[in-house]
Amino acid sequence: MSEEKKARLKDIFEWIYCIIIAVILALLVRYYVGTPTIVRQTSMVPTFQPNNRLILNRLYRTCKTQPKRGDIITFEAPSVSYLNGEVADLNNPVAIYDNEPQGIFSKFFYYVVEFNKTSYIKRVIGLPGEHIQIKDGKVYINGEQLKEEYLADDVITDANNGQFIDLVVPEGTVFAMGDNRENSGDSRKFGCIPYEKIEGKVVFRFWPLNVFGKV
Repeated sequence: MSEEKKARLKDIFEWIYCIIIAVILALLVRYYVGTPTIVRQTSMVPTFQPNNRLILNRLYRTCKTQPKRGDIITFEAPSVSYLNGEVADLNNPVAIYDNEPQGIFSKFFYYVVEFNKTSYIKRVIGLPGEHIQIKDGKVYINGEQLKEEYLADDVITDANNGQFIDLVVPEGTVFAMGDNRENSGDSRKFGCIPYEKIEGKVVFRFWPLNVFGKV
């Protein structure tokens, strides 16, 4: 092999090496630090509209920061999106996750690359140990009505056909709902979300430009 071909092959391998390193670094940043995301559904209207582009803070998860009421989070969609009265356990109102991928490569593509993974975006309403009640079109926490200025004026919060409307939030979980209460599949239907299933906190909206800014 001529010296020219050797030099050319060396350049190709260096480029491949650089590309691999860049991809690994991008995946690490995406998983541990932050990533852009896009709103697909209407469950957070009027706060977010479909096709809004957001920045998701992954340090929220990486540093195991405890969620706060009012935080807008994304989390892995439960395996069962609706628990009817026959299967809903009000003594342990936690969402069901039984689709754990098997094998290191399956877990890598599911959790890191997020291939074939569905996520929801909702607002944290109830924290561990709090008594949540949904009645008279309002949300009550430990007997006190929750003030929700972020909701549209005509919004009424009801069961939305869900079973989880009078419960105590288990430790290590949160009760989350969409701001568009009539069109949101959320903790009322599938239960509370474990901390480990929370992917991050929404911190910034960069599109459309007329609502550009911190969330």
